[in-house]
Amino acid sequence: MAEICWGVLKESKGSPGRETSPRASRRRRMEIRRFKLVAGVPTSNYTENEQKRQKLELHPASVSRECVNAVENCSSDREQSLSETNNENSAMEISISNQSPMLLSLVLRRSPSIALVAPEVQLKFGMASVCGRRRNMEDAVAIHPSFCRRGSETTSELHYFGVYDGHGCSHVAMKCRDRLHELVREELQSREASWKSAMERSFFRMDKEVIARKEGVVGASCRCDFQTSECDVVGSTAVVAIVTPDKIIVANCGDSRAVLCRNGKAIPLSSDHKPDRPDELERIEAAGGRVLCWDCPRVLGVLGMSRAIGDNYLKPYVSCEPEVTITDRTADDDCLILASDGLWDMVSNDTACDVANACLRGRARAATSTPCWTDSEAGGENADKACSEASMLLTKLALARRSMDNVSVVVIDLKER
Repeated sequence: MAEICWGVLKESKGSPGRETSPRASRRRRMEIRRFKLVAGVPTSNYTENEQKRQKLELHPASVSRECVNAVENCSSDREQSLSETNNENSAMEISISNQSPMLLSLVLRRSPSIALVAPEVQLKFGMASVCGRRRNMEDAVAIHPSFCRRGSETTSELHYFGVYDGHGCSHVAMKCRDRLHELVREELQSREASWKSAMERSFFRMDKEVIARKEGVVGASCRCDFQTSECDVVGSTAVVAIVTPDKIIVANCGDSRAVLCRNGKAIPLSSDHKPDRPDELERIEAAGGRVLCWDCPRVLGVLGMSRAIGDNYLKPYVSCEPEVTITDRTADDDCLILASDGLWDMVSNDTACDVANACLRGRARAATSTPCWTDSEAGGENADKACSEASMLLTKLALARRSMDNVSVVVIDLKER
């Protein structure tokens, strides 16, 4: 890219072979020439007359003299401050964000002990949640960027993403949306425990709060207008992902799913809790329950998943204990997809990753409308356009394949593009 610069040429005294009239001398002193500097192209050779002139000091054409003077004064003050700091032999850290190249060059030259700290890269994400062909919307999505810090693990901020698929009514999913991230934050900040134990305690506390709500300990009325004794039949799945600079922690309870796309390949970070899964079937039967096939395998012929938050009438056969996986992030990670079973029942892991990658790489641009459900708490105003397009395109793909369920999708871009 070409950059236009200007410089003031001043004639040296006593230059031979020049006109001696005062008018011509003044014209030469005030002469302004423009130069075009192109990256990667060597500058042209000076003419014989230009070689005899003094070295020029060039300034960007877009910068006014007042701005240049202000920068020079600022750099002078900064140089004096850094010199005093160097004399005291104290180490410093300076963020490189919003710093001019002139100041950064001055810092490195005057104080080699100062560390330049790069600003943390903001995570890009997008979401879409649609009712689809269902009568009621029972899904909920929670996105909380930079929701807490964990000093023992890292000084960087942690990002929270959650998808909740309700059944029976939406109030348990909504309660998880509003409350579960707060419980996770409390567990991470109050105790020095492993990721697994912190996530498990958060899910158990969430389940107890849902039961307490049913028993009237929590005063809010049920949105489904059921009688108190009938609120036992309401529950929700929960898949939660916490993204740190070096790890991805996924806690899953139910048949929602988290899939990581790494180097173009799909890697499931959670396993669906279906009643006919061998280990889940063994656990249910050991507790005295049965799995009956009614259109699909169901606990006691009723619930089509073996783990969920709520569903008090099916305990202990239906457990709220999540399965937790911890995955190290790599430079090959492309994106992370969290979605309810409305997507995964119709779209495979590989297909979902291919669609999301195509959108994030700019190879596909779908003309999308505003999602049917967005919330400021879900980061709607901060969402990335490509990630939002990817999530909406996945919901449309599930509906085009005749999904009869609510569809909720969250796409997180993990690669610096």
